Amino acid sequence: MKDLALVLPEIVLMSLAALILVVDLFVRREQKWFTFACGIGALLWTAVYVWVTAGGASALAPVSQVAFDGLFLTDGVAVVLKLTILLSGAFALAYSWPYLRKHGIDNGEFVLLILLGTLGMMVIASAGSLLTAYLGLELSGLSMYTLVALKRNDRIATEAAIKYFVLGALAAGLLLFGMSILYGATGTLSLSGIAAGIGNAHPTAIAFALIFIAAGVAFKLGVVPFHMWVPDVYAGAPTAVTLFIGSTPKIAAFALAYRLFGTALTPATIDWSIIVAVLATLSVVLGNLIAIAQTNIKRMLAYSLVANMGYLLLGFIGGGVTGYSAALTYAVVYVINSLVSFGVLVALSGAGAEFETIDDLRGLNARSPWYAFLMLIAMFSLAGIPPTLGFWAKLLVIESLISVGYTWLAVIAIMAALVGAYYYLRVVRVMYFAEPQERSIALPSRSLTAVLSLNALAVLVLGVVPGALVALCAKVLQGG
Repeated sequence: MKDLALVLPEIVLMSLAALILVVDLFVRREQKWFTFACGIGALLWTAVYVWVTAGGASALAPVSQVAFDGLFLTDGVAVVLKLTILLSGAFALAYSWPYLRKHGIDNGEFVLLILLGTLGMMVIASAGSLLTAYLGLELSGLSMYTLVALKRNDRIATEAAIKYFVLGALAAGLLLFGMSILYGATGTLSLSGIAAGIGNAHPTAIAFALIFIAAGVAFKLGVVPFHMWVPDVYAGAPTAVTLFIGSTPKIAAFALAYRLFGTALTPATIDWSIIVAVLATLSVVLGNLIAIAQTNIKRMLAYSLVANMGYLLLGFIGGGVTGYSAALTYAVVYVINSLVSFGVLVALSGAGAEFETIDDLRGLNARSPWYAFLMLIAMFSLAGIPPTLGFWAKLLVIESLISVGYTWLAVIAIMAALVGAYYYLRVVRVMYFAEPQERSIALPSRSLTAVLSLNALAVLVLGVVPGALVALCAKVLQGG
């Protein structure tokens, strides 16, 4: 019963997803809002369940509980990750409904895939074994492949889904091969068992395992040189799907990296930190440089993701509480920023009026001053301009590098951030100083505007008083 109690949130979400699938069969086309409302309710209820069953604020203490002989674990990190995954998924689902309805793809399958993908991410967050981590990875991955192909009659979306599936399968194979080498070298699938036995394993086997595991994790994060799927998927998928893929799964990617590098492979930190440093450096430099040349805002944000995931990986180089808490903070902050930036694009995109290029935002301040302000907040935060939350996220990562002696890498990160500020501020310039387009825009409902405004204002409020978020991430990683 203790084992079942620890996995009850996952059981609840899986049961609600199955129930919503059945209920959707009896919902008429013009009443699909009910299915979406049920999906949002399921995510929020599961979030409450995670918090309550884990013991509320006391669950944030770094005490780990294991279930099913170490396959599944719950600790402060898992609680924070699950809450972020569930809440960001609920926001993404709420933002997506008007867009999907306008484009005639407001199907119940969208809600089900979001719930199943979220379930897979929750499993990754609580992975105590290589087997559990891979199971969660595949569950979330298959859901996202299908979401990209949601518009079945759209050739570009179908092509993007095929690329995503093929490259995702290749990356999963690389990760699985690395895990199999690690299992053969240590004789166990348990993450804690691997950490205990890695010192007695053959160094060559561990080196090969590190390379393949790093490749698999790098693909899920979307960092160079495993980023080739990101711009095509972001640009090809419906904007509502891009909103979800560009936000919530990044928390799961951090969870996968933390469980593997920060738990199982801790004794080999010196070895894998070199690989991570190379991947992170290439990502922050090339991601920001290539983003400058983009005219499609979805592709620009895709290369922005590459750069931002590089900053996240920089936190892993130092290791310990300082480094991992900086990376966790960066992951949470990036998800909040991504929800705002893509949320504005989704809210403004109507039937036949997609906001996909930077020129589509020309003169947005003259047409909708409030939405221009919301996008300005998101761009400032992604650029790391104070007093937004993104400034503190970048500062924490840079401080973690300096604390472990990687001053040269911190300098590269700062220079890359200055380059990145150019294309973020270019969006602001287009919105505020370019001549507005002649076409009119259909503004979203007041309820959606209110939710999106709260999301954006959180970036400002938490940027002014970031101490609570930073302290929370450090607290759950005590002893990490």
